[in-house]
Amino acid sequence: MEILSQMWSLLGLLTVLQNILPSQLLSLLHSFYEPLQDLFTPYSYFEIPEFNGYCGVDLNDLYRQANLYLNSVNPSATCRRLTLSRSKSSNCISFTVAPNHTIHDTFNSHSLSWTHHVETVQDSLEEKRSFTLKLPKRHRQTLLKSYLDHVSSTAEEFERVSRERRLFTNNGHGSYESGWVSVPFRHPSTFDTLALEPELKKQIMEDLTAFASGREFYHRVGRAWKRGYLLYGPPGSGKSSLIAAMANYLCYDVYDLELTKVTDNSELRALLIQTTNRSIIVIEDIDCSVDLTMDRMSKRSSRSRPQPSVAMKGDADQENGRVTLSGLLNFTDGLWSCCGEEKIIVFTTNHRDNVDPALVRCGRMDVHVSLGRCGMHAFKVLAKNYLNLDYHPLFQAVESCISSGGSLTPAQIGEVLLRNRWRADVAMKEVVSAMQLQTQNNQGEVEADYDEIVMTRSPESALAVGTPEHSDSSPLKVGVNGKKRREGSNGEKKVNFLVRLRSLTKYDSDKKVL
Repeated sequence: MEILSQMWSLLGLLTVLQNILPSQLLSLLHSFYEPLQDLFTPYSYFEIPEFNGYCGVDLNDLYRQANLYLNSVNPSATCRRLTLSRSKSSNCISFTVAPNHTIHDTFNSHSLSWTHHVETVQDSLEEKRSFTLKLPKRHRQTLLKSYLDHVSSTAEEFERVSRERRLFTNNGHGSYESGWVSVPFRHPSTFDTLALEPELKKQIMEDLTAFASGREFYHRVGRAWKRGYLLYGPPGSGKSSLIAAMANYLCYDVYDLELTKVTDNSELRALLIQTTNRSIIVIEDIDCSVDLTMDRMSKRSSRSRPQPSVAMKGDADQENGRVTLSGLLNFTDGLWSCCGEEKIIVFTTNHRDNVDPALVRCGRMDVHVSLGRCGMHAFKVLAKNYLNLDYHPLFQAVESCISSGGSLTPAQIGEVLLRNRWRADVAMKEVVSAMQLQTQNNQGEVEADYDEIVMTRSPESALAVGTPEHSDSSPLKVGVNGKKRREGSNGEKKVNFLVRLRSLTKYDSDKKVL
C-alpha cells in the first residue's frame, strides 16, 4: 500500500509540474528524454501520417496502403478492438484498427506492430490520423524496405480483389470530362460455370494469368501492357459469358464501347483516355457496329477517279466526321493505346471473315478464340449447372447426337434446361429430341429454324403444353422440294399457341382456387 501511495504521489507531482512549468521548459525536457529512450529501446519507430506535409491536402499513399494491408491480414486475431464498416454497394466487411490500438504482424521471422493514432486538433473538429510502425532496431536497414514493398504489393492485390467492379458504357459525350456512365458489375459467370472444352478453358486462363503478372516483362521488351482478344462464333456460343468470366477472373472493370454513339476519331481517343487501368474494353459485333470496309473501298475508288472539285471535297470532309478504320487501328495498337496499363481489348463477331484483316492481325488481336457448339464436356458442365446432374442414362444418346453433327449452342441447350430445371428426365429427353432434329436439319431431311429446334418439347413438359392432351404431336410431311416439314400452317400454329396459353391460364386459375 505504501508503494502505491508513493506512485500516486509521484503522478500527482508530475501533473502539477506539467501545469506549472512553462511549455518551453517541458519541450526541452522532452527533447532530452526522447534520445535517452531511443538509446535504450531495442525498437525503431516510424510514423506514417495520413497527409503529406502540413497543409493536409496531399493524401499519403503509404497510409492508404497500410490501412488496406492491415485489413487484408485479418486483424481480428491480434487486435482487441476494431472498427467495422460496410458500404451500400459492397457485401464485404472492412476492418479498421480502432484509435490508439495496436496490431501485431510477423515478417521474415521478425515481430512488428502497427499502432493507429488519432488525435483531435485543438480548437477544431478535425482529427489527425497516423500509423506508427515498430520494428527491431538491429534489422531496420534490411527489414524496412522489403517489408514496405510487401505491404504495398499486398495492399494492391487486396484492393484489386475486394473493390467493387463497374460496368461502363459511353453516353455519347466522350469529348467532355466524363464520357462514360457506369453501374455495378455483378455478372455471375465464371470459368467454373462456363461451357467450354477443358483444354481451351485452361489455355485462356493461363494466358490471362501471364498477362496480369507481366508488368516487368512488358516494360522490359518495350511493349504497351495490353492484350487483344477476338471472340468469334455463332449467336449463343457464349461470347458475352466468356467476357464476364474474364472480368471476374482478373477482377477488372468492363467498358462496353458502343461505336454507333461515337461521332469521330477524336471522341474515340477521348474515351480511351478516360478508361482506367485493369479494365476490359469490349466492342461487340465489330463487323456490324460501323462500316469500316468503306474506308478502303473509298480510297481505292478515289485513285481511279479525277481530282474532285471544292464542293466534292467539302462533302468528303463531312463524311470523315465519323469513326474510321484508321482511328480504330490507332485505338487498338497506335500511340494512344499505351494510355494506361493492364488493359484488355476484346472484339466479338459472328462472322470472322467479315472483319477487316487489319483489325485482327497479330499485335492488335493477339488471341483468337473460336466459340462454337457444345461438345460433350461442355454439355456436362451445363447439365451440372442447371440440373445438378453428374450422370444420366441419356448422356450416351447426347454424345451420339454430338458425334453425328447434332450439337447445339450453349444458349440453345441452356434454354431447354432452364425451363425444365425441376424435371431432369424431361429436360434430357427434350435435349436429345432437339439434337436429333438438328442432325436431320444438317443432313437435309428436315427444314427447321432456330425456334423449332429450341422449342422442341416432350409431352411430359407442363410448361410446353399445359396438359399432355394438348401436346404438339403433329407428324412430319414431305414438302414440295422433297424435304420433310412439320404439318400445320402458321394459322394452325397460332391456334395451337392460344390453346396452350388458355390451358396454362386455366391451370393457374384452378390452382389458385384450390
